Amino acid sequence: MRVSLIGSIDRDLNSTYEQFVPVAPRLPLDSQVNPLDEAKLATRYSFSNYSLAVEELTFYSQQSLLDELAAANTPQQKDQLFLSIDALRQATRRSLAVDTQRPIELSQAELERLINSPDGRLTLNRSVAVAANVQPTLMRLLVLLVPFQAPELTVGEPAKLQDPATAVGLRLVYVGRNLSTVQHLLDQLKNVMLLLFGVGLVTAGTGAYALAGQALQPLRRVQRAAERIGGQNLTDRVPVPTTGDEVESLARALNAMLGRLEGSFEAQRRFTSDASHELRTPVTAISGHAGYLLRRTNPTGQQAESLRIIQSESARLTNLIASLLQLARSDSGALVLSRQPILAALFLSDITRELAPLAQAQQTTLTAVGEDVTFEGDPDRLKQVMINLVSNALKAGAQTITLRSAQVAGEVRLSVQDNGPGIPADQLERLFDRFYRLEDSRSRDQGGAGLGLSIARGIVDAHGGRIWLESESGQGTTAHVQLPIGNVPVLDEDDVP
Repeated sequence: MRVSLIGSIDRDLNSTYEQFVPVAPRLPLDSQVNPLDEAKLATRYSFSNYSLAVEELTFYSQQSLLDELAAANTPQQKDQLFLSIDALRQATRRSLAVDTQRPIELSQAELERLINSPDGRLTLNRSVAVAANVQPTLMRLLVLLVPFQAPELTVGEPAKLQDPATAVGLRLVYVGRNLSTVQHLLDQLKNVMLLLFGVGLVTAGTGAYALAGQALQPLRRVQRAAERIGGQNLTDRVPVPTTGDEVESLARALNAMLGRLEGSFEAQRRFTSDASHELRTPVTAISGHAGYLLRRTNPTGQQAESLRIIQSESARLTNLIASLLQLARSDSGALVLSRQPILAALFLSDITRELAPLAQAQQTTLTAVGEDVTFEGDPDRLKQVMINLVSNALKAGAQTITLRSAQVAGEVRLSVQDNGPGIPADQLERLFDRFYRLEDSRSRDQGGAGLGLSIARGIVDAHGGRIWLESESGQGTTAHVQLPIGNVPVLDEDDVP
């Protein structure tokens, strides 16, 4: 843009010079125009937007200047040549709209460039002291070397073209145009461009964000649906958008994978259920026959010990089979709950009273404290959960176990806190995996198949609650069961035992 404007100004300066040459003899340079001389007044003010100046080099031509410049072999000779040229320029200088006390000056290098230029012209930007202006004005300046011929050259009188045999001279003609308007226009254009760029950037960014959000919306729906699907709801599927792109392909691939997982889990569940059913009858028969032999025969000491081991292991297998059947029902959603109102404090007190002999046998203090919150649940299933948590604490060697109840955020929280050895943080969630046990747990020496917490989680999930562990090594463990209160009827005093 700037280059284009400067080029336009240079063309205008050439045009102005062509207009200036014919009327130069009629212009009263460096003098006041007689206001009654309308012709001269009009001629002068036809160049009101320009600064003009003329300097004459008598008896010089561009070639003679080139010859003398070439002959100046030393810097001193070159300086002397330019001093003589400057003296002629100053003596013959005339100007229009240029302060005579601060004329247009060319440096020695610029004057040398002008002399050496093939067409005798030089274009440059220069601050010019315009008449009646205090501060210099930045101008685009065209300087030309113009030959002329005249019999006698008198400063202040116009030269007329004569016969070629007459004396030869050069004029330095300066035509300058103010660049402040151009600079102002460039500044305005720059501000407009910056504004348009900013508006465009904001618009493009907003549009890109909106388009990206719209394009990613189907993917977000697929993501949210995939995050909701877990081991308990493998029948769910992610929505398939009709976008015809990679997102639709991804959703279909996820649904196909979920279908395969569901089939695999269902096959595993059926195997567990069927195997448990098939094993229950022979294990019961083994236990019955071992008991019959102990009661009805007179086995030797070693035989009696073997029969008792058979009976003990049969009982353990029976418990394991019962646990596997319960997990299978939980996985299939067939776990039936018998919901009824439960008083939390009374519920925990009953568990404490039931497990007191077991705790006393291990010299463990077992207590129940907390709020008497009423909630809805299956007391038998929840009792199984709490007994499992207390049993785990006893197996860990805790000396103090406290059962607590509290109402938290509109739900009831049942907790089992112990002062046992604690559990490493990276093991807390894995304890809910089936058949998983801590390597250093005392429970390995006290039986247990590693299914208790898995069963507990299935029961709590069926109640719409959640179960988790909090522990630090050496600081004890706290197991939390948080359940929705549910639709609990208002109890009268007669309903509370």
